[in-house]
Amino acid sequence: MLTALIDLSLKNRVLVIALFCLLAIGGIYSALHIPIDAVPDMTNTQVLVLTEAPGLSPVEIEQFVTNRIENALSGLPQLSELRSTSKFGISSITLVFQENTDIYRARQLVNERLTQVQGELLPGHGPPELGVLATALGEVLQFEVLSIGPSGRPVRDAMALRSILEWQIAPQLRMVPGVTEINSIGGFYKTYEVQLDPNRMASQRVGLSEVLAALARNNATAGGGYIVHKDEQRFIRGEALLRGESDIEKVVVQSRPQGAPVLVKDVANVVIAPLTRQGAATRDGRGEIVTGMVIMLLGENSRTVVHRAKERLAEIQATLPADVKLEILYDRADLIQRTLHTVVHNLIEGGVLVVVVLLILLGSWRAGLVVALAIPLAMLFASNIMLATGITASLMSLGAIDFGLIVDSSVIMIENCMRRIAHNPAGKSHWEVVRDAAIEVRKPTLFGELIIAVVYLPILTLQGTEGKLFRPMALTVLFALAGSMLISLTLMPVLAYSALPRKLEEKEVWLLRLAKWLYRPLVERALAWPAATASSMSWASMPYRASCSGRALIDSVCMLA
Repeated sequence: MLTALIDLSLKNRVLVIALFCLLAIGGIYSALHIPIDAVPDMTNTQVLVLTEAPGLSPVEIEQFVTNRIENALSGLPQLSELRSTSKFGISSITLVFQENTDIYRARQLVNERLTQVQGELLPGHGPPELGVLATALGEVLQFEVLSIGPSGRPVRDAMALRSILEWQIAPQLRMVPGVTEINSIGGFYKTYEVQLDPNRMASQRVGLSEVLAALARNNATAGGGYIVHKDEQRFIRGEALLRGESDIEKVVVQSRPQGAPVLVKDVANVVIAPLTRQGAATRDGRGEIVTGMVIMLLGENSRTVVHRAKERLAEIQATLPADVKLEILYDRADLIQRTLHTVVHNLIEGGVLVVVVLLILLGSWRAGLVVALAIPLAMLFASNIMLATGITASLMSLGAIDFGLIVDSSVIMIENCMRRIAHNPAGKSHWEVVRDAAIEVRKPTLFGELIIAVVYLPILTLQGTEGKLFRPMALTVLFALAGSMLISLTLMPVLAYSALPRKLEEKEVWLLRLAKWLYRPLVERALAWPAATASSMSWASMPYRASCSGRALIDSVCMLA
């Protein structure tokens, strides 16, 4: 089969070159669109369930909320682990599914069970909600919302900035493709707080339930149908939405037949106060700040998402008040750019070093350039498969590629073609010489690549975190080796026929002559004192006995060198 492949390639040289040109073009497209990240995402398939129960202690959360939800979620298909955390006012349950489980199917299964358990929770507890569709590496961009007045001092407080973040900035960022959530950190969440006075309530004979019912009753909108008047359809609506402290204070709690009605302001004070919070954010020792974190959707290209989010932030900045500024604190794209620079820098240095060595050792600039073509073509071949299989380009997946392994088979193929051309008997065509040379080394080149590939096969069996970390590296190397093998059996014979001269003189390059000049005396002395050599190297346990003449052995060793 390998012989037929070589014959087919040499008979259709133009087609082979055209196909590899198309492969290179496709590889460039894949390299530009392949997902790039600093490190592989090692997060397992998990679904987060959050349930709020304000006012309950951790013990009560565990007893009344977490246990009931855990009992309902246990036994899900492909569920491998279930763990929970009960905190003040909130329950967090994490469900870990087996590898290769579709995340959307897992979320659907969990959501079906949550629908059943919702009726078992006490009033005021829940409902249970699924966490955002993201991973631990989903935090791709963090920015600060700050206020700077003409004098350089803040104009707005942390509550006002938090309101701007919640109601103006976050809704627009959520519309960016690839963004699943905007987490607000720091500041104070604005609320209207009704501070009841027990003494005033007792004097007015008003209970807590009456106040709560009055506030709920007076903060709603209802439709009343429509009427037709002079060929016009007019809708009837009743609006009772509370728009501020004054509206809340005027809510009627009790209507008495005799005397004035009891209003909220008669039994309570209405103020603007922050919602109870569990944490804060500070920066550079200048006090509390308000920040937003952009959470990326699972499976998206982080560099692309960050670029879109930064463009949207620039658009949002133009719509904000003059004193409100958006300043980026953390940018995943910067980390990715540094990682990409490291990878590209190392790949270029390694590629240039391999090309220089090839040009020196092969003794022909034509042969060196032909073999050097295998490096970018094998990388572009691997890029095509990486994009098709969804493997992210990272420091782990690209940093393990060795150009010496990639060009090994091509070096063998081209060097044997040069040797056969130099010893070409009279009357044999150039096509036949290249064909015979390629067929002669087809099995060694194939076996050489397969032996290297076998080393990486055990890595593909790794599971869990280890598999997610090292499997992309092994797959990328295997893709590059497959491309190298294909290039050596198809493109290299074609280029050897087209680029190498018809007549060559076999000669050793100066570097090999220098190496043999230095190596021959060392071999002669080592053979003259075999016992001392063996003991000094400590790798031969038996006395050395020469099986052939010293001069013949020296010539053989130098020939191999």
